[in-house]
Amino acid sequence: MRVTVDADLCAATGGCTQVAPEVFEIRDDGLVHVLIPEPQAELREAVLEAADLCPTAAITVSD
Repeated sequence: MRVTVDADLCAATGGCTQVAPEVFEIRDDGLVHVLIPEPQAELREAVLEAADLCPTAAITVSD
């Protein structure tokens, strides 16, 4: 699994950081950054939930 965030779409609402804090972080620049671009399988459900919660569809998850 590979996770990316489109900075142009990201509104930094923070839902992803609440659902998967191991993978996503809002930094001082106000943008969401991916901490683990290829998270382990045990984080898959949380990452998919974070992507579903994203109001701007900025999170992409690919296999």
